[in-house]
Amino acid sequence: MIKILLIEDDLEFAELIKTFLSDRNISTDICDDPYMAMVTPLDKFNLVLLDLGLPGIDGLEICKNFRKKSNIPIIISTARSSITDKVLGLEIGADDYLPKPYDPDELYARIKSLIRRYKTTTQNSKEQRDFVVDKKTTDIRYKNRPLFLTMAEFAVFEAMIQNYDGVSSKEQLINSCENIGLYSANSLEMLISKIRKKIALHSDKKHIISLRNIGYRVVE
Repeated sequence: MIKILLIEDDLEFAELIKTFLSDRNISTDICDDPYMAMVTPLDKFNLVLLDLGLPGIDGLEICKNFRKKSNIPIIISTARSSITDKVLGLEIGADDYLPKPYDPDELYARIKSLIRRYKTTTQNSKEQRDFVVDKKTTDIRYKNRPLFLTMAEFAVFEAMIQNYDGVSSKEQLINSCENIGLYSANSLEMLISKIRKKIALHSDKKHIISLRNIGYRVVE
């Protein structure tokens, strides 16, 4: 069964939506406290329906927070008429925008469409590498989780990833990375140590292998 998190402070409206979706085999958890919503585990849900006009904190902040830690589909909804809210919401990671009042049938159609698209994307991503370079944010993601690398760390690890399963020598890494062109071999080792620690926050496996007197190799 599809399960969604509905963040909405109008409980009467939320219950109507919950009943409507329940009749269509969609389970809904209602959260009317935006601060509780911020700490709600997202891994048990398939989608978030997020109202922007919440007490105490703007729904856009919740959307931004969610997108930092998950790629769960997010539909934002509001009675506010400002086009700015729609633009900002989509820019910070929302997948769809549904202005109030809306037809419940349209909501249902959008939920089904987003979840279908998400499943397809997830299935495709399984065929990709664990590490994905994000040029836009100059960061690298491990299984879609950002590592929050510094510019120097990013330059080193990107060069290593481009040589996936091959060996990158210390000289190659130092010479090919503009950001670390003046680094010594010892400084390079310190950078790689920091990268390993950031990867270890998400994985128990050793993904950067040291080859004595040769260099490094990235493995899945």
